[in-house]
Amino acid sequence: YEGIKNETGQSVTPAFPKLVYVLYEHNNLSGGEYDYLTKLAIKCSAKRMYPDYISAKKMRENCEGNVFSPMGCRSFLSPRKDENGNYIKRRANLFDFTHPEENDFLAVQEMKIWGEVYHRRADIVGFVNGIPLLFVELKRDDVDIQEAYDNNYKDYRTTIPQLFYYNAFIVFANGPEAKIGTLESKYKFFHEWKRLSEKDSGSVAFETLLLGVCNKKNFIDLFENFILFDHSNGRVVKILARNHQFLGVNQAFENYKARQFKDGKLGVFWHTQGSGKSYSMVFLAQKIHRKVEGSPTIVILTDRAELNKQISGTFEACGCLGNVKASKYVASSGDDLIKKLEANPSYIFSLIQKFNKPDSTPLHTDYDILLISDEAHRTQNGVFANNMCKLLPEASRIGFTGTPLFSFDNITQRTFGDYVSIYDFKRAVDDGATVPLYYENRGEKLNLDNPEINEKLLEAIEEIEDDQKREKVENLIKKELHLIRNPKRLDRIAKDFVNHYSDIWQTGKAMFVSVDRLTSVQMLELCEKYWQDKIEELEEFSKTLTSQ
Repeated sequence: YEGIKNETGQSVTPAFPKLVYVLYEHNNLSGGEYDYLTKLAIKCSAKRMYPDYISAKKMRENCEGNVFSPMGCRSFLSPRKDENGNYIKRRANLFDFTHPEENDFLAVQEMKIWGEVYHRRADIVGFVNGIPLLFVELKRDDVDIQEAYDNNYKDYRTTIPQLFYYNAFIVFANGPEAKIGTLESKYKFFHEWKRLSEKDSGSVAFETLLLGVCNKKNFIDLFENFILFDHSNGRVVKILARNHQFLGVNQAFENYKARQFKDGKLGVFWHTQGSGKSYSMVFLAQKIHRKVEGSPTIVILTDRAELNKQISGTFEACGCLGNVKASKYVASSGDDLIKKLEANPSYIFSLIQKFNKPDSTPLHTDYDILLISDEAHRTQNGVFANNMCKLLPEASRIGFTGTPLFSFDNITQRTFGDYVSIYDFKRAVDDGATVPLYYENRGEKLNLDNPEINEKLLEAIEEIEDDQKREKVENLIKKELHLIRNPKRLDRIAKDFVNHYSDIWQTGKAMFVSVDRLTSVQMLELCEKYWQDKIEELEEFSKTLTSQ
């Protein structure tokens, strides 16, 4: 599709007049706060959004999250002066986020686009209100879709970069398979869209992605609420929510909207480790602030200082806190926490241990308070959690966890309610959201005595259904604890641990889990001893190596 000619003789997409029309219709020209927006001003602004030059700045703006805001178009229209003679700057409403179906959707097939030197033909370009938000590159069903990334997308980025100035979604598909991602993402970060609901078994076909993403309501929702720009580590990463995050966050959001009927219990959000729970919290918090009336205070709770720093840093890096440092929102003490709660900030980050004022007067506010508990199975019980519930009796609560709840864990369910979203380990591995876990029984290799300990424990754990059987497991561990802590046994395990990781280690991290804290300290001392021995052994060995 070659488009139409503009006044300079260059071809432009027929979406350009749609942009002019939508700017006119979405902004109240016949009175109200936008009555100063003339047709000429709108046309001039639309032209600015369809530049006739290749702009590295525009591409950078898209990567850094400065192209659009949820309030409207970044391009300012002709301002007028107030009574003091100062220019008034306002944004034009370019998208109707409240009524998705009222936006103008256009898909153009085989669209020819001119660059400075070359022209290219894009398979499908999707426009919303005249803005090209969707790019789709198609391949035959016998061609790997990575070729669309390597051979087409990379070339288009160089030859016709203006196509991506305002791009939100990039899709590669060959029919049986499809993946979606964002500008600047490496191919490994493009992901499948396999489900329309969490109950679906999953399909990687292009049809499923189209139904899940290009549904008008979902498309606008993804565009408004499920794209983040993370400025961590001195660089900017444009992040699109994965399929499971989109489904889970929206289910949690619906529970929040119905919070008055749920006695404050919004549910347990169980998404396995490595599936992006921190970003899911950001998506949920941002959508609540954008889409729900009022000004709720969202309190993110953890039980460890490093977790608190990590999550508050994520919110700051994603622009949720404006230009304010995360430290300004972190509760430094119990008194400071109460002071912040009374001030109604958008966010508060706190350790559960800061609820250390059992005699404080309960807070009854005229604004909503939402408590988001990270690792909910650890933070929802005990004296601090009781203090929290006493202090905030009207607050809503949702628990995030990467660990499934045991059937006997009645406290977590009593605090948060039933599961609101489940994304378990098996599904995460199948989707490629996290790496698989392998188990190797090394007992025989170590010639450990009493190998039936493992069998006894496994049998007992499988029988756990209530507190009585849980007590049985605890008693069994107590009886066998002297065997588990046997110095010879720990010594052999430490040696094996050091030898194992010194041979296969390349990158990543490992976690050593012990039966209790005392055993953990013993194992740390033993492993440090054998690590040093191993280092000396390898250093001696390296002296015998030749240049060949």
